[in-house]
Amino acid sequence: MLDYMKMILTKVSFNKALFEKELRKALNVIPSIEVPDFRTWCYRQFARIYRRVLKRVFGELSLGM
Repeated sequence: MLDYMKMILTKVSFNKALFEKELRKALNVIPSIEVPDFRTWCYRQFARIYRRVLKRVFGELSLGM
């Protein structure tokens, strides 16, 4: 599932709203044990263009929203 979600995020990275939607969806299906590695991967791949989105979504995750 993790590899599938990475592929989806890569394919939708051209659109900010779609990227955020799929990122949120990914965090709902990825096992919590894999989230830290997924977070690291996301920042490596997308921080240059979507740092604010990543901070917001992963910040909400840590707050339990």
